Amino acid sequence: MSLSRSLLCAFLSSASLAVPGLAAANTLTVQITADIRSSQPGINRDAGTDSVLLNVVEGLVAAGEDGEIRPMLASGWTVSEDGRTYTFSLREGVKFHNGATMTADDARWSLEKLLRDPEYSCKAFFDGSRDAKVESITAPDAKTVVITLDRPDAMLLKYMAQAQCGSTAIVHRDSFNPDGTWKAPIATGPFVFGTWKRSEGLVLTKFADYAITGDKPDGYGGRKEVLVDEVKYVVVPDTATAVAGLRSGALDVLPYLPPSEAAKLKDDKDFTVVAAPHGGLVTMLFQTTDPLMSNVAMRRAVVAALDTPQIVESVTYGLGVPNNSLVASASRYHTAAQDKGYTHDPSAVPALLQEAGYKGETINILTNRRSAINYDTAVIAQAMLQAAGINAEIEVLEWASQLDRFNSGKYQIMAFNYSNRSDPALAFQTVVGSKAKNANAVWDDPAVGERVNAALQEADPAKRQAIFDDLHARFLDQVPLVMLANGLDVGVSGPRVKGYRTWQGFARFWGVSHSE
Repeated sequence: MSLSRSLLCAFLSSASLAVPGLAAANTLTVQITADIRSSQPGINRDAGTDSVLLNVVEGLVAAGEDGEIRPMLASGWTVSEDGRTYTFSLREGVKFHNGATMTADDARWSLEKLLRDPEYSCKAFFDGSRDAKVESITAPDAKTVVITLDRPDAMLLKYMAQAQCGSTAIVHRDSFNPDGTWKAPIATGPFVFGTWKRSEGLVLTKFADYAITGDKPDGYGGRKEVLVDEVKYVVVPDTATAVAGLRSGALDVLPYLPPSEAAKLKDDKDFTVVAAPHGGLVTMLFQTTDPLMSNVAMRRAVVAALDTPQIVESVTYGLGVPNNSLVASASRYHTAAQDKGYTHDPSAVPALLQEAGYKGETINILTNRRSAINYDTAVIAQAMLQAAGINAEIEVLEWASQLDRFNSGKYQIMAFNYSNRSDPALAFQTVVGSKAKNANAVWDDPAVGERVNAALQEADPAKRQAIFDDLHARFLDQVPLVMLANGLDVGVSGPRVKGYRTWQGFARFWGVSHSE
């Protein structure tokens, strides 16, 4: 028996005995490919850790299904005319997992402690080093929290709701030991953090006193009705072992399955495959300071040679959605203007190459094998470019080496993915910047940078839409990179599971039922 399968069997047997009475519980058993890094939201984190903890913790606000901000622990908020003061009204009857009723002072204390923590992954969003600085957090009464900034910042609520920020979770003081060190999350979410066996897995249990709100699930907001007694996460790094566990019934959900493996299961009536794009970016980057790729005609020739829908179809095994816009396909800001994309036209390539002065020089495409989508994208793109008369070759690097080349800007073309960006302005901000200041900036255009900054500071949806439409038109004209699709998360649930879905790359277990 393999080590992964041994751990699976050992944890499944031991975890049910860890707490009296759990052996008969209605249990949803879920694979995680690696152990969580910590139980403290927003600190010592990765995406897998976020996905687990956001079933346990909540913030004042949450990202909705379309990426816009929804109330969570706050029932609503107002913003002062000068844009510096946010006043949150708290929901009634919210309890912590230890039974204590949440007050405004609890929220104030928790936020202050989090934002002061030097290890907080999102500290730069709130300390003035990147955007506005939080000057004060006060609780003028038991149901009101006031956050005051040193200057207006229309992105404050977006930053607060980000998964990587732990949704700026509100936790009870008893989450910490007497000496101030972290113990475990005592929060307000629909699940309680339970047994954690490091390197093996952990258990979340249903919070019986959870204060349900909303009519239906809505991103990380809305209705969070728990239909199982517990969720048991098991560390199973090996995909083949996980699929075998799903087939045998030892596992109920595989939240993150490679598209190639999920495609093998999608026609099996016993399994439900769910695939949804998130705000990540699947791209081919151009180094616009390279002598060849600095010529916009050369970049346009590359784009004309690429059948981007076919690339997406192939690398995602038919599960992905092509998108040539930096505005995510699921965003409220992805309108008909964003649907305008590249035109696959090999017949136009020769004239563009002549305009660019191309003499058959070799063009290098960097990729890695760690990401199957990156590698397959490079292989298919190379074939399409060569068929159109562009002498493309592939260089395969270890992921760490490719990341070094990205950060130093030493490449011509690179197959590269960016992780989830919760707002279109953040997606543009990720790729736009001065190459002289940041070698890993991709799109260096000061006028574009000004438009991105305007989007970051604009709260009016109609005005933001106009900015994003303008940015997309500039993006198609300048071709600083090839945008292929948004990141894709594929999950599979077994025959005893109903209601499992994936959203923005995270596994949410409210609204999910399990039959014994």
